[in-house]
Amino acid sequence: MNRDVMITCAVTGSGDSIGKHPDLPVTPKQIAQACFDAAAAGAAMVHIHVRNLENGKASRDPKLFREVVELVRAKGTDVIINLTAGMGGDFVPSAENPAIGGPGTDIVGAMERLAHVEQLLPDVCSLDCGTLNFGMGNEVYINTSACLAAMAKRVQELGVKPELEVFDLGQIRLARHLIDQGLIDAPPLFQVCLGLAWSAGADTNSMMAMTNALPPDANWFSFGPGTMQMPMAAQAMILGGNVRVGLEDNLYLKKGVLASNGQLVEKAAHIIDQLGGRVMSTKDARIKLGLKPRS
Repeated sequence: MNRDVMITCAVTGSGDSIGKHPDLPVTPKQIAQACFDAAAAGAAMVHIHVRNLENGKASRDPKLFREVVELVRAKGTDVIINLTAGMGGDFVPSAENPAIGGPGTDIVGAMERLAHVEQLLPDVCSLDCGTLNFGMGNEVYINTSACLAAMAKRVQELGVKPELEVFDLGQIRLARHLIDQGLIDAPPLFQVCLGLAWSAGADTNSMMAMTNALPPDANWFSFGPGTMQMPMAAQAMILGGNVRVGLEDNLYLKKGVLASNGQLVEKAAHIIDQLGGRVMSTKDARIKLGLKPRS
């Protein structure tokens, strides 16, 4: 059991949640404010996506990332900044010719997926360690082994810590291969992603199987979506890990009550307290993760 628990907050995500929550952060100012609220509630790290200002859909525009990061840094908070590098791997086969990407396809190379990371040098960026079917439609999220190795090498050169997002056991094997190749610096950081369609399930057995396969020196977080967000937060702590919450994964504080990011962090912090633990400060989290202090 982990009694010194780090909380990360995924403040907006890239999912189709526009229209489902009136206060979902969309603009850079709204996303930055969500980061401030999460940090004030106890989050040591914030995981940041950006959204198109016209339609609220997912974006990978470096200018939007820059605006968010500059606003967060200008505030003077030492919260750990974790930028997604997952955009640019979406493939949806065309109905006329499945070999060609149709509407919704966004496929770019490894270095373009890291454009905003190169420019902004966050503390952490995500590295999704494999390909995944999304839902019951035709969307495939593509991360080839060669692409991941190239991204890992470049992130290492930049001095940014990768958050190795893993969705099943095979992806942990690939992540460990990257570590064995010297492309990931110690201590490795993992995000065990459960309950997404179609990843490992948001349940105790899946989390145990996944975390038992991690390297012994790994720091790890885990989450479940929707109603499983808080049960998986408690489960992660009990199994020795850390907690991710936020509107990327769950819009509700309880049934029928929409949440804010700050409220979700507060609820997770309360669970940690009730289980006999403490929420780790950002300063201590930086030491634990092997990150430099903010200047």
